[in-house]
Amino acid sequence: MTNTLHRYGTAESFVDDYIVFSLPAKSKAAGQKGDALAAQKRFMELAAEYKPVSLGDALKGGVLRPTKSTSIFGHWGKRNKPSFKAVLDGMTKAGTMAAVFDNRAAAEAFVKRIKDEDLGLSVNISSSIENAKNCCKAAGIPRHSIAYSLGFEQVGDNVPSKQAVMLSTMCGHGMLSINFAQKMISFVRENRRSPDEAAHAMSRFCSCGIFNTTRARRILEEARIGVK
Repeated sequence: MTNTLHRYGTAESFVDDYIVFSLPAKSKAAGQKGDALAAQKRFMELAAEYKPVSLGDALKGGVLRPTKSTSIFGHWGKRNKPSFKAVLDGMTKAGTMAAVFDNRAAAEAFVKRIKDEDLGLSVNISSSIENAKNCCKAAGIPRHSIAYSLGFEQVGDNVPSKQAVMLSTMCGHGMLSINFAQKMISFVRENRRSPDEAAHAMSRFCSCGIFNTTRARRILEEARIGVK
């Protein structure tokens, strides 16, 4: 089970959203072999080669992180430059590590590479069922299991704030409020910020680094032009 299952949207809305996690066993007694941290660093280094949207260390964050600035202007501008190096250099403890991809080719190639590397880690894929099945097929491995999210009560495809729900739920730990997402949509609609600027600002509040700025840009643009 993963918090990313609660990402809201139709299956088609995940065309550019693939999250590949690695998790170690909690101890050698639980079946962990070798150095789990070294294996996860290798996992993340390999992921970086396939040009992900983000790398996420659940303990330290992703490629975009909060600013210490108390000014609203601290959320915009040059500070929005992603840093894979910050994630890789900051890994000090084995845990939940993730790579987020925005295209099928890269996701499938990475999953195949991880299968070939045989790092001794548990790996899962969070996306639409079809996307995950394609990744497994490309890697030549059978599907192990599937976990579903049953959705949100009384939230349908025609709710006025559908795009805000889609943006907010890209942080499964609840660090992106609906109000914040609606504010970013308003900024984009009013041409006060571009979809790219708003997406990057939102990404910095996702504590585990699995926010997908590519999908967010698309959702914000759809909200701007009035796609329902």
